[in-house]
Amino acid sequence: MRYDRPRFLDQGEAALVVEFGDVVDAELNASVLALDKAFLRERPQGVKETTPTYRSLLVHYEPLEVSRDALIDWINAVIAGSDRDEATQNDNDAPGSLRSARDDGAAWIIPCCYDPAIAEDIIEAASLLGLPPTSLAEEHAAAGYRAYMYGFAPGWCYLGGLPETLAITRRLAPRGPTPEGAVLIGGGLSLIATNPMPTGWYVIGRTPERLFSLRRDPPFLVAPGEALRFEPIGAMTFASLDARAAQGEIVARRETAA
Repeated sequence: MRYDRPRFLDQGEAALVVEFGDVVDAELNASVLALDKAFLRERPQGVKETTPTYRSLLVHYEPLEVSRDALIDWINAVIAGSDRDEATQNDNDAPGSLRSARDDGAAWIIPCCYDPAIAEDIIEAASLLGLPPTSLAEEHAAAGYRAYMYGFAPGWCYLGGLPETLAITRRLAPRGPTPEGAVLIGGGLSLIATNPMPTGWYVIGRTPERLFSLRRDPPFLVAPGEALRFEPIGAMTFASLDARAAQGEIVARRETAA
């Protein structure tokens, strides 16, 4: 559910969690990202860093520079100002609104290879879902996704929008390290992993694109809140694009809806 007003939870003595709800929801996530942008725009004294998630914003602050109460007052004022703007404009896409999921119509097109030789778990996952591997790949590639957050490890991009027919329970025990650029499903979500890590999710594809690279500014290719789709490619195309991406080329593309 989405809360009428955010909850403020302490994480130690120098961090505050601003929680907007307890579900994976695009509108709720838009509120998180809008508050994060307000912090980046205004840069209130004492705030050191913010970390957005699916449903909350973690605010790191220096208690000697700003009190918890003053920080909460600032946040409430931002939300109240946004609510007034929304009421005045009577538009669900009001600029700066903490209640609107804004969408400029553009989406990242991410190449993805679903070949079982590269997608290590697609046959197993398809069997558990009662689907042929080709149908799993087709359904995954046909869906539209939203980048909700980065987490767990640098560049791991968590996505909402997975079709319900592909919702699969995560493994009881983690599998071995994922390959670089693994595209995974698990727990009703999908994600793109950038570096090898053990996980309970299923690798059903791989992208040659590097979503996280310290050679870029910013290092994250897809920003939280942006839309993306997967474009199926074969193993030979994957190898070609992977070599180009290794040299720093961006092999994904950003398209605007007609």
